[in-house]
Amino acid sequence: MTKITFYQGVDGSFHGFHSQDHAGYSAEGQDIVCAAVSALVINFVNSLDELTDDHYQIDVNQENAEIDVVFTEELSHDGSLLLRSLILGLTSVEEEHEQYLDVIFKEV
Repeated sequence: MTKITFYQGVDGSFHGFHSQDHAGYSAEGQDIVCAAVSALVINFVNSLDELTDDHYQIDVNQENAEIDVVFTEELSHDGSLLLRSLILGLTSVEEEHEQYLDVIFKEV
């Protein structure tokens, strides 16, 4: 199961997120849940790069199927909108495939 944890401050601001593990929906290369999660996360990071001036750090470990994204400053309005879009996409996938994807919100 893929678990994606969003780290959120008491004030509601997001500090980053951590994605880990393979979904296990199907064999590697045929796993539509992993493909959906990957596409959403990659699109978010690419959009943050191309459409905003927001800063973040990213650490990718393909061997362990882990991605850490830490926002080094508060997200702009556009960055927040992109993040909400990522969350919307992920929670939509989770609703259809809850045994393979868990979206978690953790207060920090």
